[in-house]
Amino acid sequence: MINEFTQYELKDHEFEKIRRLVYEQSGINLHEGKRELVKARLSKRLREGNFKSFSEYYKYVTTREGTEELIQMIDSISTNLTYFFRESTHFDRLQVIAGRWINKKDSLRIWSAGCSTGEEPYSIAISISEALGPSGGASILATDISTRVLKQAITGIYPEEKITRIPKHLLKKYFQYGTGKAAGYFRVKKEIRDMVQFRRFNLIEPFPQDFRFHIIFCRNVMIYFDKNTQIELIKKFHDALEEEGYLFIGHSESLSGLEHGFQYLEPSVYRRRNEAVNASGLKKGEAYGLQHSYRG
Repeated sequence: MINEFTQYELKDHEFEKIRRLVYEQSGINLHEGKRELVKARLSKRLREGNFKSFSEYYKYVTTREGTEELIQMIDSISTNLTYFFRESTHFDRLQVIAGRWINKKDSLRIWSAGCSTGEEPYSIAISISEALGPSGGASILATDISTRVLKQAITGIYPEEKITRIPKHLLKKYFQYGTGKAAGYFRVKKEIRDMVQFRRFNLIEPFPQDFRFHIIFCRNVMIYFDKNTQIELIKKFHDALEEEGYLFIGHSESLSGLEHGFQYLEPSVYRRRNEAVNASGLKKGEAYGLQHSYRG
């Protein structure tokens, strides 16, 4: 009988099958050092689904009937550590870039790729609002492969321990304090939530041709990919950026050793080299579409 105390053994061939499947579906590279993490996180899925072994679970998630559980499996495997204004120098740089948009007719288009539970895109929205005023003058697309974290991000509600790094004047200006049953929680104000559109998207899939951005944040995501996947992703980001658009990556990441078409500006900040037409054939000014998006 399977219950909350049931323990599972993750055999070599089972780990290899799961590792390969996760790589094919998400680009996440699970090396041997991640074996215990996989076992711990998926064991819960096995118990809840009443599966007897990892082999039985693998067989199920590779069938049509197991499509939804496959998504849940990727959700369980992916790491979602984040917080507001993480790597704060990026947001200082963002405000400088945004300041140049004050007199431009074209709305500033930003993509938070791998947005997790929403702290990054809301930090972007707050920074833009600080630079451009209450109207924002920007649209932000926030995507993640995990439906679980997206559901949380859309609410814009965070426990007190999640907002400790936010400067007090910004907390007061852009967050609502919970009362009664909501005491101890904070909610991002509507004008900031309305600047962000959430959507599930898998970065290893082809990008829609009408994805066009001035700025892309993809921070602390590529470290989970192997080199070939990183190279392919960087090429797609290059094609999705407007001329001289900006790419922000994590401070623990670098484009060094990867073939790319970016100019290095400072650690973890790059700019797309000026070209008349990019590799996808789209000219500057053609905007991205957001059909079937979640609303923040």
